[in-house]
Amino acid sequence: MRVIEGSAFIAAPLGGMTLAQLGADVIRFDNIGGGIDAKRSPLTKSGTSIYWAGWNKGKRSIMIDLRSDEGRELVSRLITAPGKDAGLFLTNLPMRGWSDYETLRQRRDDLIGFSLIGSSDGRSAVDYTVNAATGFAFINSHSSGQAALNNPLPVWDMLAGNAAATGLLAAERYRSRTGKGQLIRLALTDVALATVANMSITTEIEINGTERGPNGNEIYGAYGRDFLTSDGRRIMVVAISRRQWSTLVETTGLAARFEKLTQEHQIDLTDEQVRYDFRDDISAILEPWFRRRTLADIAAKLTQNGVCWETFQTFSQMMEHDPRFSEDNPVFESLDQPGIGRYLAARSPLAFSAEERLPVRPAPVLGQHTNEILSEVLGLADHDIGKLHDRGIVADAA
Repeated sequence: MRVIEGSAFIAAPLGGMTLAQLGADVIRFDNIGGGIDAKRSPLTKSGTSIYWAGWNKGKRSIMIDLRSDEGRELVSRLITAPGKDAGLFLTNLPMRGWSDYETLRQRRDDLIGFSLIGSSDGRSAVDYTVNAATGFAFINSHSSGQAALNNPLPVWDMLAGNAAATGLLAAERYRSRTGKGQLIRLALTDVALATVANMSITTEIEINGTERGPNGNEIYGAYGRDFLTSDGRRIMVVAISRRQWSTLVETTGLAARFEKLTQEHQIDLTDEQVRYDFRDDISAILEPWFRRRTLADIAAKLTQNGVCWETFQTFSQMMEHDPRFSEDNPVFESLDQPGIGRYLAARSPLAFSAEERLPVRPAPVLGQHTNEILSEVLGLADHDIGKLHDRGIVADAA
């Protein structure tokens, strides 16, 4: 499966990388010198974008002068090149003029196009502006008196990237059955707002007339919150299911205290909603137990008894102490990335029983595969490729 990708930043590059990690031939085209995300922070001391490498692992790269008619013609030919596994185009750049779907479809009738835009009303949007519109920024804090707090994790971009991979696979399956291509459109705002609706946040307002307020680290509608240990670490403890609740009560040895609470208020703490309603009373009983113990002691007891919990840790602490972020986990592998160096990189997190995960492959150097792609996909002879270089229509990594 060959996908031609014209993209920037996260959502579309992630969609392409997701497919590349599953074995697709993903060819990313960029203007000569790189696109608008080619120098996105963080950078190495020599100026290489660590960010760009992170979202483009396993792809091939071609650099073309997209301002020239001849360069745009080459990209159009790449997108519509023949082959039953080709003819897929993924982009979050404007599809207009030469890259308009209907224009490209005149060259290949079964073309599959995926167009990712910012806002469904036509406005420009990125994850951080979209998140501001969803309401989540107002429940990220601990109290209503605090200002809205935006989320540093670009979650809508990530959901959109995975939706792009899913959409292309669905359209390719449709084409294999019917012979028909199509254009798929996806707006980042629709990804976000659909998620809010699917979480029933808006339904709760419509049906019950209640709006969620700031919950801090407490889980809405169930019991879960953070606790401080005696050595100054912080952990997250969750008791959503009955089993999670019973293991927490058993591990802390506080059954008598909770039984007293149930008798005083005539409640059933095995009920998830009741635990949420009485979360402050529950926390008042639990907090001293955690405050008197070190993280190591708590970790041993909670893990032994199967309590659902986790340590709050910085990125550095995760790298140093968490074996899940290491080569002990088959998702990760040491990667030698040109221009950056050796670091721990992720393969696809999907584990298939029929096939081993593909090894992690480095992101390309810009233009690394220019000559290879022009020859292999477009069938150009070496002397014709040389002439394109001479005229500045294409460029390679050298």
